[in-house]
This record gives sequence, C-alpha cells and structure tokens, in this order.
Amino acid sequence: MVKAIVGANWGDEGKGKITDMMAQEADIVVRFQGGANAGHTIVNDYGKFALHTLPSGVFYSHITNIIGNGVALNIPLLFGEIQSIVDRNVPAPKLLVSDRAQIVMPYHILFDQYEEERLGGKSFGSTKSGIAPFYSDKYAKIGFQVSELFDEELLEEKTVRICEMKNVLLEHLYHKPVIDPKELLNTLHEYRDMVAPYVCDVSAFLARALKEGQTVLLEGQLGTLKDPDHGIYPMVTSSSTLAAFGAIGAGLPPYEIREIVTVCKAYSSAVGAGAFVSELFGDAAEELRRRGGDGGEYGATTGRPRRVGWFDCVASKYGCRLQGATDVAFTVLDVLGYLDEIPVCVGYEIDGEVTTDFPVTSRLERAKPVLKTLPGWKCDIRGIRKYEDLPENCRNYIEFIESQIEYPITMVSNGPGRDDIIYRESALKN
Repeated sequence: MVKAIVGANWGDEGKGKITDMMAQEADIVVRFQGGANAGHTIVNDYGKFALHTLPSGVFYSHITNIIGNGVALNIPLLFGEIQSIVDRNVPAPKLLVSDRAQIVMPYHILFDQYEEERLGGKSFGSTKSGIAPFYSDKYAKIGFQVSELFDEELLEEKTVRICEMKNVLLEHLYHKPVIDPKELLNTLHEYRDMVAPYVCDVSAFLARALKEGQTVLLEGQLGTLKDPDHGIYPMVTSSSTLAAFGAIGAGLPPYEIREIVTVCKAYSSAVGAGAFVSELFGDAAEELRRRGGDGGEYGATTGRPRRVGWFDCVASKYGCRLQGATDVAFTVLDVLGYLDEIPVCVGYEIDGEVTTDFPVTSRLERAKPVLKTLPGWKCDIRGIRKYEDLPENCRNYIEFIESQIEYPITMVSNGPGRDDIIYRESALKN
C-alpha cells in the first residue's frame, strides 16, 4: 500500500506533521523530490525539529527512511541533519539512499548565489540552496549520480570535464574564482565515504516491500502551486511537487499509489516571490504571521517571514485536483481562534469577470480576490479530539471550505503536536 502526502498550495502546509503522524502506521517513508531548500517542522515527544532533507519518519525506530532518486541530495547537509537529531537524543534513524539520486555539488550553491546577485531586482527569490542549478545540470545530463561516486575512473574524467565547462561561466559571466578539479575530486571522495553505508537500489527495495504487504508513505516537498508545469511559473521550484511524480521519484509503478493526502492550511501562506491573490498586508498580516503555525510563520529553512493571506478556495481546489486528492488534511485551524470574522477567497476577479478556475500566471497577476466573510468562533480549540465538540462556527468554516474545494476534509489539525488531530467522516468521501 502506497500513500502520498503532498501540498495543495505554495508549500508550508504542515506536511511534516501529517507524515510524522501517519508514520505510526507505516513501514517506510520516502522523500521523492526536492532538496534542502524547504523544511518540514515537526513537534513530537523529542521536541521541535525542522527537517530539510531527512524524511519525516526519522523519529520512529520501526521506519525505514529513504532518499529517493528524485531528490536533490546535499550529502554533507543530510549527515549534518542526522547528527543534529541524534544530538537531541533521537535514536539514529534507519536510512537508505538511492544509488540513482543525484548530488547537489558545492558549485551548484555558488551558481545559485551568483545568479541571484546577477539578476538583482529581477531575481526569483531563491533560497540559494543550489536547487535550480542542480536540476538544470540533471536535465542537461551533466549531474553526478550517487552510483558514479564508486567508479573512480569515470569520476576523475568527469570531474575534469565538468570543471572545464563551469569555469568558463565562473570566469566570464560571474567574474568569480574558478573550481580546481583536484579539490572537487577530493570533496567527492569525502561524499562517497559518508554515503557508502546507506546506498541501495531503492526501486528494488520498494518492490520487495510492497510484495510483503508493507505500507509506504511518499513525502512531497512544497505544493501544487510551486510545480514547474502546473504552478505559478516561473516563480516555482525545479522539480515536480505532484503526487504523480512520487512514482517516478521513488521508482514505483503509478498504480501503486492508492491514497493521496493533500495538505491544506486553514489560511494561506507562502515563502518567496510570485502571485498570491488572497495575500494580507500591514497589521492584519503581521498579527496572523505572529500567531501562525507553532512559533509564527517563518520559513523552516530560511527563517524568512512567510507571506500570509486568507484561505484561497480557487487555488486550493486546483491544488487538490492536480494532486488527485483522496483526502484533505486541514491544518493550523487553531490559529484562527482570535478572529471575530474570517474572510475566505471564493473567486478571482480578472479584467472585470469573476472566475473560480485557477488561471495561468499572466492572468493570475491581474486577479483580485472575491471574498466571503464567515463568523469566527473566538475560542481556543486545541485539545479537542472529536469533530462534534468543535464550536459550531468552526465546523461551519470547515464545511463551507469543503463545499468550495469539492474534496473531502477527513483530518483537521488543531495544534502542532502529533496527537493534535481530529478525524472526521466526510459526505464527499466515496
């Protein structure tokens, strides 16, 4: 049984918490795309953690955690992250790394920084983690696969060849120091020694696990609106954020993915640039940002203040449709308890016409939100475990949004902890 846990919106929806929670009943958790450019915040019995590359199953001794072939693998960051959780009394996790995963190279991070510098005011708001240069090289077929670390002849030849190419750009476009191939080769030897105990044929491992009836969770990074094909291009990430890519990024047949839990926040938030129709500004934004999440709306990786706004039904319905949601997990609902009234974006006005279909970016940037205001519940809902015990206005808010997005909200998160979850029967569930 394979279940995917993915984001409906711009990322930061609370996927880490949902994965951590669902991992109790699973055997394997796979990160299938993305790199260390975005984080998953998790609160459990060990404390509060921000994971960047490690799968969110690492807090369970029974889980095998896998870095899939679709991941942008920053090897020193991965092992630094393992050490950081072990230092906080978390048992060393069971970890496997795909021999087909590709490596974020030191020069990818430099190129990311140099290009943002060069673009100046026209930059893409990169986290400068090397992600776009990494994926550019992967698809230009000049990246380094983990398996290549173990072929010394190939590694030496390729290191020299790649340095020749990169040094032309460093010298003539960016006017920066060039790369020494010998130093780079030494770095790759260090990477090889670090990763060697964990390398495996992940696709074959997963095929055996499924034959044995094990449960696999595919953990996505970011959300639908950051997908390079279906998101707010060009203000997107460089790998597909959709559950469908989970089959590719882990090495599974697509028909094995039986459940797709799509995570939606009870309000909207986003890190980085790009169209964001329901965005709030000024004091109202600062208040929501300060109260939001667990410790406020600040990026788990970057620490940047997240942009915040009201729940966007147009973007979320689109996000759930592209993911193929079988279930929606509705998170951080407890944050909204301070509001007398809660606006919800139910449509976009573009050039004088109202639409509920999510448009392409050039039209999206002209969109104004059409808002409907619902009454708030004005109380703290943390600690509630039964749906019927929620205040009536809170249930009305959930049910109104479910009717707008047309996908079943079956989980409601009302706090940051693993057990802060309410399960509900949805009339929309098949």
